[in-house]
Amino acid sequence: MWNRIFIGLFLGCLCSLQAQIEDQPLDSLQEKLIIIEGDSLFQASIALDEVFIFGKLEFESYEDKLRYYILKRKTLKVYPYAKLASERLVNLNDSLERITKNRKRKKYTRKVQKYIEEEFSEELKKLTRTEGQILVKLIYRQTGKTAFDLVKELRNGWRAFWYNTTAKMFKISIKEEFSPQTVHEDYLIEDILQRAFADKTLQRQESVLDYDYASLTNKWSQQQKQKK
Repeated sequence: MWNRIFIGLFLGCLCSLQAQIEDQPLDSLQEKLIIIEGDSLFQASIALDEVFIFGKLEFESYEDKLRYYILKRKTLKVYPYAKLASERLVNLNDSLERITKNRKRKKYTRKVQKYIEEEFSEELKKLTRTEGQILVKLIYRQTGKTAFDLVKELRNGWRAFWYNTTAKMFKISIKEEFSPQTVHEDYLIEDILQRAFADKTLQRQESVLDYDYASLTNKWSQQQKQKK
């Protein structure tokens, strides 16, 4: 029953849903310039991708280590669905802005929903309860909206209330947000994602939320040291 409910929720979410470094001007006093092959312009710098230096993972106990790697496995599994939800939201909104007639807007939305259902419904049925809750958090990370709010926007408030009430029977809250600043497990999820982005296990997609991973790492590391 949870699988059917969550598939409906996820499909609803999907359907509702470089940094540039300017070339520095040439200075008559500059002695060292860089010439990019194939580029006719002189540049004083080269734009590089942001790089994180990750610390070694440390755990207070074997149980903590086990929980982290279980969380890692589940996060890597469901992240692609959250990424897809964000992409579908952007594409849907962009397309709907160009459609003026309400009838055509509804028709287009149903078409996208059918496409998603045919492509991903069987995979979503395989999600466990904990994987479903992680996915709800990651949808918030990618869109800045809870799954509840996305369903509410797509359908109506009663349907969103019904999904949330039923989900509670399975200990799933579709109102759940992603808060790595205050929830340690959420920070661990972010840490897992950043490491996966760095080693190309996952394709990077920045969060729409306002937080800094490096600052979060310092904060939680200090808290861990104070406990010792």
